[in-house]
Amino acid sequence: MEIQTAQDFQALTIARLIMQAMNYDCCRYFTGPDHTLDDFERVMTSLVLSEKSQYSYLNTLVAIDDDGRLCGMCVSYDGGRLHELRKAFVDAAKENFGRDFSSMADETSSGELYIDSIAVPEDCRGRGIATLLLNAVIDKARAMKLPAVGLLVDKGNPKAEKLYGRVGFKYVEDSMWGGHEMKHLQYRL
Repeated sequence: MEIQTAQDFQALTIARLIMQAMNYDCCRYFTGPDHTLDDFERVMTSLVLSEKSQYSYLNTLVAIDDDGRLCGMCVSYDGGRLHELRKAFVDAAKENFGRDFSSMADETSSGELYIDSIAVPEDCRGRGIATLLLNAVIDKARAMKLPAVGLLVDKGNPKAEKLYGRVGFKYVEDSMWGGHEMKHLQYRL
């Protein structure tokens, strides 16, 4: 398995995995009742292709197996750039869904390499890919000289929380995101 920076041709696969990581209820929360998951996928794909989006392929590490298949992805960025990077999502939600998320609470802040999304396709699970991606992001934070890596985990996803704990992430505080109760976890460097 090789971990590398994503490329633009992987945008659709990455967008689908971001939606999986968000969970489809969160995606529907963002689209509102008048739009579909297909609409959200189209918007997310354009955000992955954008170089000025939090979801940009430039902010994404991917796991590629020996056959060249994308078997996992992890989107991360400097939390101090959240507002700058989130603007693309806010603008896209207004334009495509008529919804204004400009006052959405911050899920990260300066001093943290924030893991926005991490996902492994179902048929690739159980091979340690998420752990490889998390360790690669921790290395990325070290290279960026950031003191911590942070993420939000849905309180209804104890399996993911257990994985993060095994890697060394610790509970920081409770949070809300996308209409869901979350826990903010950090790995201190």
